Amino acid sequence: MNRTILISGASIADPALAYWLDRYGFDVTVVEKASHLRGGGYAVDIRGTARDVVERMGLLPRLRRLHVDTRQITFLDPGGGVLAGLRPETFTGGAEGLDLEVRRGDLGDSLYGLVKDRVEFLFNDSIASLDDGGNQMRVTFASGVRRDFDLVIGADGLHSHTRALAFGPEELYHRYLGFCFAGFTMPNDLGLSHEGVLWNVPGRAAALYAHEPGDPMHGFLTFAQDDPPFAAFRTPQAQRDLVASIFPDTVWEIPRMVTAMRAADDLFFDVVSQIHMPVWSTGRVALVGDAAYATSFMSGQGSSVSLVGAYVLAGELASHDDHTTAFAAYEKTVRGFVEQNQSLATEGGGVVAPRTRQRLDARNAMLRAQTALPSGAEGRAANTALVLPVYDHAPGSRQ
Repeated sequence: MNRTILISGASIADPALAYWLDRYGFDVTVVEKASHLRGGGYAVDIRGTARDVVERMGLLPRLRRLHVDTRQITFLDPGGGVLAGLRPETFTGGAEGLDLEVRRGDLGDSLYGLVKDRVEFLFNDSIASLDDGGNQMRVTFASGVRRDFDLVIGADGLHSHTRALAFGPEELYHRYLGFCFAGFTMPNDLGLSHEGVLWNVPGRAAALYAHEPGDPMHGFLTFAQDDPPFAAFRTPQAQRDLVASIFPDTVWEIPRMVTAMRAADDLFFDVVSQIHMPVWSTGRVALVGDAAYATSFMSGQGSSVSLVGAYVLAGELASHDDHTTAFAAYEKTVRGFVEQNQSLATEGGGVVAPRTRQRLDARNAMLRAQTALPSGAEGRAANTALVLPVYDHAPGSRQ
């Protein structure tokens, strides 16, 4: 059986996978190019099948304590007037009282805490090259160190370097959904607490939300763009200029958000996109989480799908002596669940950023009538679409 496994990345899928592999008796190393885990940040959701994963990890009590509990999303009209205020579950498909919503950094810290004293972590390093020797993978790190592993798992996100090394350029698998976004923090002058506010005009959205009283607000400026703005990725200043040019509005909090975006030291700019691959493994390399099947933030299911994928991949590796068979079983088990969750994010922008006047008017009409939004039913079906297999019988399991 393949016992030594290198995981590239240390965010959500990575420490979750490390936990399950360690539990099944594998020798695990995690390499992360950053100097430490990313802390704090915006909230992510753990719903449906993913909630079962964290419960099996024994994390449910801790994550319940960290639950930020967004209680209302207020939708605004183009002039900044209130259209409606809804519980998030109305359009996310979640289940009130069951779903978990925690800061991304808190989830990462919780997962890391389970394994930091059990598996090897290599911070400030990354994979430079991979050489499949047939019986093992020869890995050369950016630091110059060379080591052999039985298997390598890429869990290094949407722009995965491991995927590029093993499967080819990102362009082969990247599916742009027609939107870009900028995320940043700013002072909570609105006094938001456990709530979010969303402003829309066709093809553009501005959102503000805060978790606890006194917390900074998280701001998001999202906009439709037919082609990815490659030139804007060259410098943060180009990103700021592009976003400011798209949001010249003088309504609601838009001017203050643009000012805050220009000054933010935590600006995160990217395209809204997904990863679609015909296969998730080649030779002794496999992918998990966003590296294999990013769902995009418009699905609301990125972290949940990553947790489920990590659980199944580890379980299948523990249940099969042959890694090729294990990788195939992992893909067979998870692919339908992944594709159903990817379908929650569409080029039309959905509830968050309707792209056309027709879509926006239709959404607003449902909001005014307090009609259940179709995305809620679709979300519920997707986030519970997989019943977790049980792998506790796997050889080498240890508590």
